[in-house]
Amino acid sequence: MRILGIDYGEARVGIAITDELNITAQGLETIQRNGSDKIVLRRLDEIFKNYKVETIVVGMPLNMNGTISERAKVTEQFIHKLKCKYNKMKIDTIDERLTTVEAHRTMNFLEINKNKKKNIVDTISAVYILETYLNKLKNSLQNN
Repeated sequence: MRILGIDYGEARVGIAITDELNITAQGLETIQRNGSDKIVLRRLDEIFKNYKVETIVVGMPLNMNGTISERAKVTEQFIHKLKCKYNKMKIDTIDERLTTVEAHRTMNFLEINKNKKKNIVDTISAVYILETYLNKLKNSLQNN
């Protein structure tokens, strides 16, 4: 069973997924929201037909001091929709502070064309969100 990572943004939603053993995270795609979560939820339905996902991890955009940001409140509303629609799946959040910064650093390092950056930054951020979650799981297993 796989874990799906989501970088929920105002314009775009980055999606990443683990391999079947939950060892690695790969970018899957960026969904253009066009102002509607229905577009995102429909696409997730299609993704769930192709992949056996047991857990959804959504990046929580906290302020740098750890407080809830305005964007985090909007993200919480989206998470509520996920919990209502996919109530058989585990839905978790992970602190996503600086994932977009890291994604831009990675793209700069790889010398990705600036015109392509906008379309993949959210997917790369979703990969970082998912990797952070996998590391958290691994660390909690080692500490038990």
